[in-house]
Amino acid sequence: MRVSINAKNGCCVSATLLWVFALPISALGIPDILKDPLGVQPDCLHTGAMLPDESLIACPASADLSQPLELGSAIDVALSNNPQIRSAWAAIKVQSGVLGEARAAYLPTMNVSVSRLANRSSSSFLSDMYDSFQTGNQLYGTLTWRLLDFGGRSANNKVASQLLVAALAAHEASLQKTMTGVIQAYFDAMTAQSSCIARKKMVEIAERILAATKRREDRGAVPLSDTLQALTALCKARLNEARAQGDFNKSLSLLVQVMGLAPGTSIHLPQRLELYRVDDVKDLNSVLRQAEENHPAIRAARAKLAADKAKITVARSEGMPSLDATASLSRNGYPNQGLSSTNQLVRTAGVTLNLPIFEGFARTYRIRGAQAQAEQSEAQLQAATSQALIEVVRAHADALTSLGTLKATELLMLAATQALHSSLRRYDYHAADILEVLNSQLALADAEQERIRAVAEWRSARLRLLAESGLLGRADLLQERP
Repeated sequence: MRVSINAKNGCCVSATLLWVFALPISALGIPDILKDPLGVQPDCLHTGAMLPDESLIACPASADLSQPLELGSAIDVALSNNPQIRSAWAAIKVQSGVLGEARAAYLPTMNVSVSRLANRSSSSFLSDMYDSFQTGNQLYGTLTWRLLDFGGRSANNKVASQLLVAALAAHEASLQKTMTGVIQAYFDAMTAQSSCIARKKMVEIAERILAATKRREDRGAVPLSDTLQALTALCKARLNEARAQGDFNKSLSLLVQVMGLAPGTSIHLPQRLELYRVDDVKDLNSVLRQAEENHPAIRAARAKLAADKAKITVARSEGMPSLDATASLSRNGYPNQGLSSTNQLVRTAGVTLNLPIFEGFARTYRIRGAQAQAEQSEAQLQAATSQALIEVVRAHADALTSLGTLKATELLMLAATQALHSSLRRYDYHAADILEVLNSQLALADAEQERIRAVAEWRSARLRLLAESGLLGRADLLQERP
């Protein structure tokens, strides 16, 4: 009975120790001072994600949807809700852990085991009597420290560091890609809204023209055909208004989807598309140089290539000798061997030289595979650079074109407005017919659409150029005249 009680107590003590050491430090009420003991986590994991202008991203972001939605608020909400960004953020944490493991290889490893044992022995297998009975505690500890490995740990550390750089750049690329999509959807909705407002104005003008024509018809100044033409123009204006309203509703739904909001969420946009900021478009070569240096997708591919080149060194170092220092301490025997017959304490220390001799040419093919992976990463870097620069060239050309059309559409709008007013005055004084008035109305509607399109294209192209260059920040989202 005494033996079973001791064994039970030993099991309880062991289970209690295992439970305590398995708990997180914070669960015991002790501050988690070992959250990042090797300092591998990048600053952004502590301060939060930032845009290229070092402005913080509000996560989780909330916007008062009862108020007109500004572009900055739309982007904040989209950045908070985008699953690809959350995945890229988690990848940074994962890669930080990998880097911590690589740095931990420079430190010694220590293990300690404590056992409570009971030895029973008898001289006969069939006898129920025990020749000896012994209980005691067994302690065993080891320390191992790798002293030399011909660059394996250094190469592993470089691989992990470069992959962390790639993860950070991939997160930035996700931010820029999401902002580009939100910018496009936002200005598409703003353009559709402005087009809808313009179409409503055209309906009001058509109604005024129809009313003026009816008055003249009542006085017998114009035939019925003029009234019918004015009525036809009004019906067409209302049809265009209905189509514009449909396009606006569709663009709002797409914007809600891009922002990651629930389908059917009601949002309102500010009615001030004319407030825009005019900047000089930089020289294309300068923009390309900035993009090649700062574009996150290019930086991610470049870091991936550096990591794959370091993996070649890792594969080669695995076939080199390694030197380890070892030390151990045992009391009352060794693990899984039972208690020693006498109370003894054994200390050992030494060095171990590991010499890989032959592995069936496996390492040769591992090195060849690492070299091929580096070649593939180099090709992917060239492809990423080419694709990014192509997008920059397109955005630069769009920005130049839209900037050039701004002034032209402003003059066109002014001329069309004056032409319509002149036609209406001439029509009131019987110096113009209904066709001239209707043509002037149509010209003003076309000029209004061109103006709306030009302003929206400039605002979108300006920000898209910054995003494709990897430089878009919160300060660039301010839309104001200089």
